[in-house]
Amino acid sequence: MAASIGSFAQIRKIPAVVTDAFKQKYPQAAEVEWKDKITVFMASFLEDGVKYEARFNKKGTWQQTENETNEASLPSEVKDGLEKSKYADWETTAFYLVSLPDDNTQYRITVKKSDLQKKNLLFNNEGKLLKDNITL
Repeated sequence: MAASIGSFAQIRKIPAVVTDAFKQKYPQAAEVEWKDKITVFMASFLEDGVKYEARFNKKGTWQQTENETNEASLPSEVKDGLEKSKYADWETTAFYLVSLPDDNTQYRITVKKSDLQKKNLLFNNEGKLLKDNITL
């Protein structure tokens, strides 16, 4: 067997309990690609032409799903929260809708001040800034 075949293998196999939970939650998913992120398993997939990323723990419990969106689709409370934050003058580069268990929704906005100063801002539905993590 050629050595190159194994070079793209997962560190560990995605557990059946994880793939089964994914299939149950997203039966219409297409073009599914799995990644082992050590603490979670992440599935990238298409559904109705939209690209999503879903995260499951090793027991198959769904943790979150996110998809890229645009500024126009953000609730006005989130837009106001961004405008009132200390990042209001930073350039926005991406917007994500984050779906969480118990019908919770959050919004992740990527902003940058320079090539070295970039952050992921996480807002709740009411426009409250929950986290501002540095991103690469």
